[in-house]
Amino acid sequence: MAQLWGGRFEKETDELVYAFNASISFDKKLYKQDIAGSKVHARMLAKQGIITAEDEKAIQLGLDSILDDIEYGNIEITDEYEDIHSFVEANLTERIGEAGKKLHTGRSRNDQVALDMRMYTRDKVLETRGLIIQLLGTLDDLMEKHIETYMPGFTHLQKAQPVTLAHHLGAYFEMFKRDYQRLYDIFDRMNFCPLGAGALAGTTYPLDRKYTAKALGFYGPTLNSMDSVSDRDYLIEYLAAASTIMMHLSRFCEEIIIWNSNEYRYIEIDDAFSTGSSIMPQKKNPDIAELIRGKTGRVYGALMSLLTTMKGIPLAYNKDMQEDKELVFDAMDTVNGCLVLFNGMIKSIKFNKDIMAASAMNGFTNATDAADYLVGRGVPFRDAHGIIGRLVLYCIDKKCSLDELSLDELREISPKFDEGVYDAISLKTCVKRRLTMGAPGRRAMEEEILSCREFLKKAKEAENEINSFFNE
Repeated sequence: MAQLWGGRFEKETDELVYAFNASISFDKKLYKQDIAGSKVHARMLAKQGIITAEDEKAIQLGLDSILDDIEYGNIEITDEYEDIHSFVEANLTERIGEAGKKLHTGRSRNDQVALDMRMYTRDKVLETRGLIIQLLGTLDDLMEKHIETYMPGFTHLQKAQPVTLAHHLGAYFEMFKRDYQRLYDIFDRMNFCPLGAGALAGTTYPLDRKYTAKALGFYGPTLNSMDSVSDRDYLIEYLAAASTIMMHLSRFCEEIIIWNSNEYRYIEIDDAFSTGSSIMPQKKNPDIAELIRGKTGRVYGALMSLLTTMKGIPLAYNKDMQEDKELVFDAMDTVNGCLVLFNGMIKSIKFNKDIMAASAMNGFTNATDAADYLVGRGVPFRDAHGIIGRLVLYCIDKKCSLDELSLDELREISPKFDEGVYDAISLKTCVKRRLTMGAPGRRAMEEEILSCREFLKKAKEAENEINSFFNE
């Protein structure tokens, strides 16, 4: 058992206690971040005259060789070591001797793991942001293609008013746009470097924390050493944002599942994103949509777990905080994997335009427009509402739609109807006349799509800017 802290102890740790305490099984994911942080820390120690240039050179070469061996599979990170920090330091010392023991000068595992986790999370935030931009691009393309693809809009899962597929997809564009903005804010808040905070109270060595922060791509160092090692807000914020992303994906998947059903038939999911039944040969199941919907609870669970872990922890670091990793790692992989799969699925879906339009007509979605038509002919709205309600009852009994009624049938209910009613309640007119900002009318949708494109352009510029920042 490789431990960094055995000097004060006379007995070996019980094997069960060691296994319970160890984190190597999951924090080995952080090997790149641990080595990168160690390389910069060593460079800073040499710059400040805390270690010699010769020792620093040996440390750099040793760390590079460990990284290469891990990447090429020449060395395995095993549970012989307590954590990733023990693994790196033990292997370094084995390779370069006494100089390896100097690497940890002015540093604690507390600020070391805080650094590793911030760097890892920072990468995942940027990865999630990039995947959301890709999904927004797909939605924007679909919106442009379906400005005149008519469908019913729903409230209470009941057909309400006619809209377009572009308008419906635009609602999800707004949701995922907010998701991107949340991740953007999270990055700006979290991108400060805890390295140099020590165990909780800094160090007596003359460390240059601004140097290490800049070298590792942070905006600057964290400002309070106790908060530096005990802060997990950035993880909670990421999980909250990830939970909201999953909620949006789940809502969308729920609609895809409904639209894919035999009763709706609005869409056909591509074979690549469907599965069949082992017993029923006719089945084509929306398994990917169902799995994304199901995995949402998994991400929610990670958020609630970390909130519960952190709620009673006094300052500063406590071992409870080791519980920040396994579920967070799983949630990160889950949300990013779901974004990739969902984007591929929505890109390849076939929309059955005729069925969607017929569904809008058969659900009396033009009833409000029929009432508005009567208002335009001098009928008070409340009276017009009642007249159309009677017509809807008549149509239900006759099993037809409003536009299928003859003019004589309409005039039996109200003499205010004339031939103009048929144009007024056509799907195209119902949608076209809705021109207020954010409505489904063509002109309003074209303006919305332009706004979406402008957002995407700025988001891509922001990603390029942050990539340039890291490459400086």
